[in-house]
Amino acid sequence: MNDDALRLVPCPGCGQPAPYAPSNAWRPFCSERCRSADLGAWASERFRLPLATPSDDDGAVPEA
Repeated sequence: MNDDALRLVPCPGCGQPAPYAPSNAWRPFCSERCRSADLGAWASERFRLPLATPSDDDGAVPEA
């Protein structure tokens, strides 16, 4: 990639443009505040993947 071209990406925390370059210590975030807020959300388990509940009619044979 050309050093002259600055690639901007939306900050996952606030949505503002953030430089995606080695010069940005918090990339892909725009600031340490957004990075810390995101880490805190993961640590407090606000971001979770839902468990898929299997349906009763999935064709599986119940275990005996």
